[in-house]
Amino acid sequence: MTLVTLPGGETIWYKVTGDGAPLLHIHGSAFGHRNFEKMTPLSARDFAVIDFDLPGYGESTGSPRPGGMLGIAEQVFELIEAIGPELGFSRVSIHGTSFGAMIALTLAAHHPEVIDRLVLSCFLARYDNAARMMRATWKRAARDSDMTAVADLTSVAGFARGFYDRPEAQAQLEAMRVAFSATTAEAFIAGTETIEKTDLSPLLPRITMPVMLLAGAEDNMTAFDTAPSGFGLRKISEALSNAELHVIPDSGHYLVIEQPELAAEKVAGFLKR
Repeated sequence: MTLVTLPGGETIWYKVTGDGAPLLHIHGSAFGHRNFEKMTPLSARDFAVIDFDLPGYGESTGSPRPGGMLGIAEQVFELIEAIGPELGFSRVSIHGTSFGAMIALTLAAHHPEVIDRLVLSCFLARYDNAARMMRATWKRAARDSDMTAVADLTSVAGFARGFYDRPEAQAQLEAMRVAFSATTAEAFIAGTETIEKTDLSPLLPRITMPVMLLAGAEDNMTAFDTAPSGFGLRKISEALSNAELHVIPDSGHYLVIEQPELAAEKVAGFLKR
């Protein structure tokens, strides 16, 4: 576990697990690096997996940069530039999930020179009004209660129905409460409001590197097909020139938690192809 200071003064916590070609994980909103804690040991069999906390999450300090999604993507770019020489790489493959997928796509559009391949899971290029309403309840909980309440609310929307019948369900829900509690309400609300203001659909024609899209078959949080006001994974897959799409069965929005073995297998196959 290491700390690196970015040019803007933010201190970023990161950890490298495994050996091989570099694979950078970008977590979703509220989670921090624990978003990938089930996948990292699996992916580390084939790759040097880099997990980190965005500013305001987990062990990192600072705030998102001005400029919305692009400002955050610039922070991730600076992280890659800072740690690349030390770790011996100039390009990385990236797996971003949810909010992290939006950051990864923005980064790829503006700094393709540092990215080899992209894996983007469970996200929208533009939120529809139903998704905005859902997130409004989460922001209210963050303001009026605490981040453990946000964890419970997002779990209702984030997991497939069958997840709650698993013997490990309650332990996973408690782990999420712990992970969410390490995120400040201010960082979560700021990230959510950035998401709500973002429309990534104009960037899609600029993405030319190979992309794998992963969707949860029961994702109620970032629907595969949105209302007309949104732009979901079906439209994203059609707009990208070099993308493949996989729908993961028995999984909701949190597929990297619900189906880590299958997701890691698909990621490894794509990145090693």
